[in-house]
Amino acid sequence: MVVIRLSRGGSKARPFYNIVVADKRERRDGRFIERLGFYNPSAKESEEGLRIAQDRLTYWQGVGAQASDTVVRLIKQAAKKAAA
Repeated sequence: MVVIRLSRGGSKARPFYNIVVADKRERRDGRFIERLGFYNPSAKESEEGLRIAQDRLTYWQGVGAQASDTVVRLIKQAAKKAAA
């Protein structure tokens, strides 16, 4: 099964997450198929905290990829931000 999930990066106490498409059997930070964007929870107001390639997200969901609960929340947040 193919999933859309977060892959952690960054240093200790400064998390940075890549939004990736990966095989469910791979490790969280292991091999992935495609990188769709990023999420930086510690971004300042002047920095970009979330970016998702909507066209690629739509493609992967169209072919059956399941998004994790956190990624679903981030997708809604990005859609709300784009509408404003």
